[in-house]
Parts: sequence; structure tokens; C-alpha cells
Amino acid sequence: MAQDVPSPRPLGPVRMLVRGFFRRCPLCGSGHMFETFFRVKPRCPRCNFPIHREEGHWIGAIGMNTIVSFGLLLVTIAAGFILTWEDRNAPAVFISAFAVAGLTPILFFGSSQTLWSAIDLWMRPVEPADDVDLRYLPANRRSGKSIWY
Repeated sequence: MAQDVPSPRPLGPVRMLVRGFFRRCPLCGSGHMFETFFRVKPRCPRCNFPIHREEGHWIGAIGMNTIVSFGLLLVTIAAGFILTWEDRNAPAVFISAFAVAGLTPILFFGSSQTLWSAIDLWMRPVEPADDVDLRYLPANRRSGKSIWY
């Protein structure tokens, strides 16, 4: 008898965060999580995991977007000053900083949604109210039992 879904591997925090960063479902790893570049689907089309598990999910996603944007901006400014220290080429540093500050929040918007869902899943494991497909629930590493209580 063939199974539709292979037995999922244990789900650790690193796997969830990588999946979230690459705009994939943090639970099953499926792509196709977005209707458009900016609009995330309410649930994963494969495992039915709710991307917005709580009211105010967008606050965490905006926080993730802000942290990544400011972090990348800091790295850009620091690298720009280090690379142009002898030339004192401030316009090059400012232009690259403005480009990073303008593009990063837009380009990282979708990833911030799924990344925050991954962090939320890490902090609060799947519950029966999430109504996910049971075939995609990985076994707990220690006990071998499902993570669903």
C-alpha cells in the first residue's frame, strides 16, 4: 500500500526558521504559500497550517521585517565606511544605504510573514484548534509520539 505522504522528519527550530525565511510553510515545507508577492494565503495548501494563528500576527511580522532591515542597513553602512575609508566617498555609502533601506522592507515582506509563523510555531506547537492535516505532524524527537497532544 503506497502512502501519499512520507513520514515527516523531526521538526526542529532551525528547520522551521529556514523554511520560514524561504517563504515556505514552517510545518510541512510546502511552497505556494502566497497568492501574490505580498499576500500570504490564510492556510498552507498542503497541510492546512494556519499562517496567521493569532490576532495581531502582523505585529510580529513587522517586527521581523524591521529587525532584518535595520540589521542589513547597519551592515551596509559599516561595510561602506570600511571600504571607502581612504577615499572618503560618502555619496557611495549613502546611495547604497538608501537603496538597502528602501528595498529590504519590500523584498523581505513575504519572508517576514512566514518567518514569524515559524517562530510562532516554535514557541507554540500545533494545537487541535489549528486543524492541520495529521499526516504532516512530525514525531517528537525524544518520545517518538506526535507533537499534537
